Amino acid sequence: MPMHEDQLDITTDQVRALLKEQAPAWAHGPIAALPTSGTVNSIFRVGKDHTARFPLRPDRPAVVAARLERDVAAMIEFSQASPFPAPIPVLRGRPGHRFPLPWSLQTWLPGEVATPRSHEASDQFAADLATLIVALRSQDTKGRTFTGTGRGGALTDHDEWVQLCIERSEGLLDTRAMSRLWNRFRELPRRGPDVMSHTDLIPANLLVVRDRLAGVLDTGDFQAADPALDLVSVWHLLDAPRRAILRAYVGSDDLEWERGRAWAFQQAAGLVWYYEKTNPTMADLGRTTLCRLFTEES
Repeated sequence: MPMHEDQLDITTDQVRALLKEQAPAWAHGPIAALPTSGTVNSIFRVGKDHTARFPLRPDRPAVVAARLERDVAAMIEFSQASPFPAPIPVLRGRPGHRFPLPWSLQTWLPGEVATPRSHEASDQFAADLATLIVALRSQDTKGRTFTGTGRGGALTDHDEWVQLCIERSEGLLDTRAMSRLWNRFRELPRRGPDVMSHTDLIPANLLVVRDRLAGVLDTGDFQAADPALDLVSVWHLLDAPRRAILRAYVGSDDLEWERGRAWAFQQAAGLVWYYEKTNPTMADLGRTTLCRLFTEES
């Protein structure tokens, strides 16, 4: 079952045809669709060293091309800022062979994808995650501030979305608890300037090897945002003792910590009802994160 009603599909034969036409050096090795929980792109492994990413949702080609151009710049900047490996952009592909949108090729990173509970009790993983957040925050914003409508600006901008999520979650989650949390979260004031942020530190975007963070994926949205935004990771990935380790390392005060909880709630609130049948991995992330947020509140 597709995750989105308007989802675009692409086959390995189409991927190979696009590569033969636009990147022939990488067209003759194995090509395999990757079974990921990603919600934005179809991802294919190309040979041993690359991945190709194809947008899942329709859009105007010019809009996608402009977004890919911004992504490439952000990915390069992130790779230079991060103490952990990140993919490097290799190619921006053109539409063709019945795929209507631009696409991208980037380097492959080794490691296993983290899950909401795989490393929740790891002191070392918590310390690595804290190291990443602090390193990103230390980068120069070059005068940039948050722009757009996604997570990272004003919490109250998300009232309509969160209310929809609460309504759609009836029978799936404790919607009264959700309403109580959001009514408090949305009133949290904002202090401090924007900092550089990955903006989507969910388990699917973190690679691990044994007990260590080994790589960071989906870095194309690296931008200036609310300093609390990357704290979503602690609610997506860590148990209470490990959250305390990360908080001590990062140095978050009470307000920043609560705003991190608020952003994690805003993200998790939409995962269960939207992906319950089409993407169980994302739905499970929503449940796990909300459970941690509810438990912390009690």
